[in-house]
Amino acid sequence: MDVDRINLDPANLDPTDADHLEVNRSDVVAEIAGAFADYEEALVAGDNECLVGYFWDAPELVRFGLADRQAGARELRAWRMAASPLPGRRRSGTTITTFGSDFAVVTTLFGYGAGPDAGRQTQAWVRLPAGWRIVSAHVSWVPCPAGTGTAAGAGTAAGAGTGNAAGAGTGTAAG
Repeated sequence: MDVDRINLDPANLDPTDADHLEVNRSDVVAEIAGAFADYEEALVAGDNECLVGYFWDAPELVRFGLADRQAGARELRAWRMAASPLPGRRRSGTTITTFGSDFAVVTTLFGYGAGPDAGRQTQAWVRLPAGWRIVSAHVSWVPCPAGTGTAAGAGTAAGAGTGNAAGAGTGTAAG
């Protein structure tokens, strides 16, 4: 296995611990939906200082953007502080899945103007002592097949969309 870092704490991997197996606890989904909505508001407004605060302040943080990559909080801060606001962005198909009380994955589709929702974003959120933080993020853009106006695979899966979560990131300053 070719991995630079593996951060597995065996104390958190006990499969008999029912709290870590409970998926989509309503209270945890609501917490993440609120944090994600606040993140989105800051992203669209270009409040970069606020956005940096949503990410884990650690060298293990990883964010893959459309044409960029940040490894660690220091690189993320430098990149984010130079990023532009994202007005006019819209989201669809946002899904929140929580595992126990301290881990969540948020995915969303996004687009701009009348164009298709051809962007995708995934964020892994972890409850840390400082609160919910993004520990890993990935943003991608899928080109539309000629003449369709719809990104390949941009449909919403049955049951997708949980809570009132907002989305995050695309463009040259993707979330």
